[in-house]
Amino acid sequence: MRKIIHIDLDYFYAQVEEKENPTLVGKPVAIGGSDKNRGVLATCNYIARRYGLHSAMPTSQARKKCPNLILLPVDMPKYKAISQQIKHIFLRFTPLVEPLSLDEAYLDVSNVQDHDNSATLIAQQIRQEIRSQTGLTASAGVAPNKLLAKIASDINKPDGLYTIPPQNIQTFIHDLPVKKLFGVGKVTQEKLKSMGIELCWQLQQYDKTALVQQFGKFGHDLYDYCRGQDKREVMAKRLPKSIAVEQTYPQDLAAFDACIAQISVLYQKLILRINTNQQQAKIHGIGIKLTDFQFKKYSITRQSTQYSQDLFIVLFKTLYDRINKRPIRLIGLYVRVGSNEDKQIPLLI
Repeated sequence: MRKIIHIDLDYFYAQVEEKENPTLVGKPVAIGGSDKNRGVLATCNYIARRYGLHSAMPTSQARKKCPNLILLPVDMPKYKAISQQIKHIFLRFTPLVEPLSLDEAYLDVSNVQDHDNSATLIAQQIRQEIRSQTGLTASAGVAPNKLLAKIASDINKPDGLYTIPPQNIQTFIHDLPVKKLFGVGKVTQEKLKSMGIELCWQLQQYDKTALVQQFGKFGHDLYDYCRGQDKREVMAKRLPKSIAVEQTYPQDLAAFDACIAQISVLYQKLILRINTNQQQAKIHGIGIKLTDFQFKKYSITRQSTQYSQDLFIVLFKTLYDRINKRPIRLIGLYVRVGSNEDKQIPLLI
């Protein structure tokens, strides 16, 4: 039986700014791009969330909901430095640390002998050290696997801790909404709902064969997850499965040639990121966001084709025709990647 901790810094970017400027405490604060630059929110504090604000919300919409919102620009170097400081705290307890982002990570403390090998006591100590060294609060979930640990860390947010001991798994999972399960997005949730499934005990009524028929390979995971089972290990070193570059433009791109020029710029950035990760691309896609914030994406897989900038232009042309050549506010290039051992044709400049 493993002992897994999921640590999640509370409203990380905004909390960092509050710590640096205490006059912000008690006021609605968000981090993101200004409405003049047609930006979106990266995160916001809990006071701002009372107004209905959330990450990825357009800034213009956020200001309408919360006129007294304090909007601050993203200061990524500052956030990365503090995130690295917190990671060093994790590594003093265990080398098995899997960062998910700047503000959350999994830790496997199964073999840690400190604190009587109690994962709950270890999580408490980690949270105390984060607070004493950075002034920030963090929430934690403790459980026998990654699935339950992440769910648990949300239960007593902010600045909370929740433990799911092995003997309580079945009771905990029984009435858990299926939307809490890893990998269940809006589409899967709606499909489950159409089957009369909203809670895990209802999903448990289906055998593995039936779930695979309905959901493909993900059916295997659903069968395990709704029973509180998760075989995924904490991976200390993990290569990204996908790489993306995208850009939101101050003014809509109305002309086809202007879009093509931006694809060329984005492609050069994409190549650098792929080379940095020493990986090769398998699946290529292009995405665009329209003025009304609709997002459209088109992708292709070709195992035997040499990829180039021209391929992204072809993908864009297809997508551009499908939207009837409407103005575009964002363009993104996306690839799924594999290791250098995969027999794939690399991207060509």
